[in-house]
Amino acid sequence: MLTFKTTKDIATADLLSLYTPVGWRSYTSEPEKLTQAIKQSYYVLSAWEDERLVGLIRCISDGLTILYVQDLLVLPDYQNQGLGSQLMQQTFETFKDIRQKVLITSDAPDVRHFYEKQAMNSCDQGQAVAFYREY
Repeated sequence: MLTFKTTKDIATADLLSLYTPVGWRSYTSEPEKLTQAIKQSYYVLSAWEDERLVGLIRCISDGLTILYVQDLLVLPDYQNQGLGSQLMQQTFETFKDIRQKVLITSDAPDVRHFYEKQAMNSCDQGQAVAFYREY
C-alpha cells in the first residue's frame, strides 16, 4: 500500500536510495546539497511503500504564477504502474490556480510520451520557446 507525504524532511539515506537507482549522479555526488535542495523546495510530494521511498516530485515556485517541476523520480521497479502520473496529477491539482507549470527534461521518446499523457505541451511544437543554460 502506497502512502503519500508532503514533508520536506526526508533523510539523506532515503533520498539516495531513490536518486541512485535512477542514475541521477549529479544529485547523488553531493548528498548534503541534495538534502538541502529538498528542504528549500517550494513543494515536495513523496510516495512510500511502508518505510521505503519509491517516488518523489519536487517543485520550485513563486506560489502565484509559475510552478517548476524540478524532479520527478520513481524507482525502476515501480515505473510504468501509474505512480509518476499520480505524483503529477496530485501536484497539479494542489496548484490548479497556478497558471504556468513548467519542466525541463531530456528528450527521449518515452519521456516525451509520459509528459504528453500529463497534458503538457512540448516547446518544440511551436507553442513556445525554451532556453536554458547548464554548467
